[in-house]
Amino acid sequence: MADFRRKRRHLGLPIWSSVLLMTVNIALMAILIVQLARQSSWGSLILSSAALAISLFGISFYSFLTIKEIQLNRRQSNFVDSVTHELKTPIAALRLYLDTLLLHEPEAHDRREFYETMNTELTRLDRLINQLLEVGRLDAIGQSTETETVAVEDLLRQCARAACLHHKHEVSDVFEFDITPIALDSRRLLLEMIFGNLLDNAVKYGGNPPRVRVQATAHGLSRVVVRIHDNGQGVPPENRRRIFQMFFRGSDELQRTKTGTGLGLYIVRTLVSLLKGRIQVSEGANGVGSTFEVILPGRQIMSPPATIRSTGDRVSELALSAQEKPR
Repeated sequence: MADFRRKRRHLGLPIWSSVLLMTVNIALMAILIVQLARQSSWGSLILSSAALAISLFGISFYSFLTIKEIQLNRRQSNFVDSVTHELKTPIAALRLYLDTLLLHEPEAHDRREFYETMNTELTRLDRLINQLLEVGRLDAIGQSTETETVAVEDLLRQCARAACLHHKHEVSDVFEFDITPIALDSRRLLLEMIFGNLLDNAVKYGGNPPRVRVQATAHGLSRVVVRIHDNGQGVPPENRRRIFQMFFRGSDELQRTKTGTGLGLYIVRTLVSLLKGRIQVSEGANGVGSTFEVILPGRQIMSPPATIRSTGDRVSELALSAQEKPR
């Protein structure tokens, strides 16, 4: 609570300073204008009025930049705290299990559990590092690969499987798909990053248990629309534009209960803009959860194009089939 008050004071200082400066400026200029009007100095009066307007604009603009800088510094501070926590948690868990394995030889079933937990923590660490690297190379990412025709349904189902594998859910228990045959002519890597982040967030910030509905359809002759509905707490109206800013993570309660860095949606928005598309968030159906809508250049097709499955697809399917096999 003390930290919250301290942040409010830091933000209030430039606001009240600007208000005071503008008040003094207006008072002095008003006195000057009255004196000039009495003396019928119309030229000086016009110049004084213009000076007042420029002065007020300058103070307002400076105050705006100052407040934006303070907000950015606050988000950066939250980002550092989040990344520190995200890095230390898997490292601490790995150290704990490694020390346990070094101290004594556990039973076979305990050893397998240790290995699975260590693999999960390594995957979490790898995802964080990759996300940080992606931010640093957003302008160039995907430029080295050629565009290809990507079937939207296959892409979305692959990202849904990856999200469920990450959060340890069954796809059939979480996702509902309503997808018409459409395709995107783009770089597959960029599309996987966009919809991978959005579907992972839909599961992560969904209800308990999470339920996600994915709709995709053609919009006109050259656009496709993908809507992702979740059953979480939703995004407050005042944050629906800010969540796409770098480092923004919402309320203090969200930062406390959910892990993250505040980079995922910033990456999504940047890549959607790179593909000449648009993204927005709105309230979910019946006031429950939120709906993310992505509009990208694309087209309707008669049937999904035949594609060669990537190595990542085969690995994901093998991992899922291995989980379904009875032990």
